[in-house]
Amino acid sequence: MIASTLISGLALGSMYGLMALGFHITYAVSKTVNFSQGSSMMFGAVMGYTFTVTLGWPVWLAIPAALLCCAALGLVVERFLVRPFVARGSDAWLMATVAGGIVLDNVILFTFGKEPRSFPSPLAENAVDVFGTGAYPLQLIIPVVGLGIAFALALITSKTRLGKSMLAAVQRPEAARLAGINTRAVIAASFAISAVFAGVAGLLIAPLFNVSAGMGVVFGIKAFAAAILGGISSAWGVMLAGLLYGCVEAVTTAYLGSSYTQIVSFSMVILVLVTVPNGLFGRAEIKKV
Repeated sequence: MIASTLISGLALGSMYGLMALGFHITYAVSKTVNFSQGSSMMFGAVMGYTFTVTLGWPVWLAIPAALLCCAALGLVVERFLVRPFVARGSDAWLMATVAGGIVLDNVILFTFGKEPRSFPSPLAENAVDVFGTGAYPLQLIIPVVGLGIAFALALITSKTRLGKSMLAAVQRPEAARLAGINTRAVIAASFAISAVFAGVAGLLIAPLFNVSAGMGVVFGIKAFAAAILGGISSAWGVMLAGLLYGCVEAVTTAYLGSSYTQIVSFSMVILVLVTVPNGLFGRAEIKKV
């Protein structure tokens, strides 16, 4: 039973980690986050379902199209829900992104419908034996994808010109502009990438759950909890925290029951932040005065 529980926890935790990476990248580039990240995840799953099931597109075309829609959504969020407020030095972008997510959830509710729908996938049909327990291939693929994306993101931000430009946009914005870096475009790109990460999470988890207009709300809250738990400034930190959060959830549900899941998992977040305010892998920022 423990093997099955951990496999489920790692798959769920990888999804939290992917969404938490979206919080990380926008925070690292602009010191803002998209609190409609859960809605972006739902949007990716709904668009994937629409393209593959409703319209009958082949998977190789439907998946990139769904992720492209997520990227466009991220650009819209940055342009209309974040940039106007940041330009005025206001923190109202926080409430604006929350409101934007609620609007999107309800638009999808009216157009897609409120009934959950099954997202068929050959990777979630026939279980394989893993350490004496059955697991869908998709449950094994999700952690690999999540860790692979975290590794690629860490590599890009530390080794490539694009990654250094993204970090420079927030660390030294004036110097970045003098160096010819379009900071506005870099920040917009970070929101697009963030939404794509959420879309990937939605597409990966949809065959294991159901696709619905409200599927991203709770997932988004838990992903943000994972981002804070790991230290939102650390890409590896938020991914590993997502895995930890998912495993704690799965073990609690299996051995104590679902009634205790939220109590234990969020209590863990509170306990960690009381003892380690910057998260498990985060570092305190040094500010010049």
